[in-house]
Amino acid sequence: MFGLALSGVLITMLLGLIRAVKGPTVFDRILAVNMFGTMTMLLIAVAGFGVGRPDFLDLALIYGLMNFIGMIAVARFTRFGNLASDDSASLPAQPGSPAQPGPPAQAASPSEAS
Repeated sequence: MFGLALSGVLITMLLGLIRAVKGPTVFDRILAVNMFGTMTMLLIAVAGFGVGRPDFLDLALIYGLMNFIGMIAVARFTRFGNLASDDSASLPAQPGSPAQPGPPAQAASPSEAS
């Protein structure tokens, strides 16, 4: 029974790798890699249950957390182009907050005043 579960997970992982290679868009590839990470977590859990080592479940959970953090980093990179961007400068100023630095205002010339 465990062999059937392991083979099903491995086939699903293979299909995910195929989608990651062939994916027409970047987002399809990201989704396929995320699915591959989830299936790896499931593979570790099923293998640990099959060999009678429940401590593999802890490893699977840690792997799942690393997969989640990695996907957040990849999503941020695809949106902003780097992982260290501070996008607060592009947000409009909130009422009551200090003004954001910008180009200095130019005084009106006398010909424009009349």
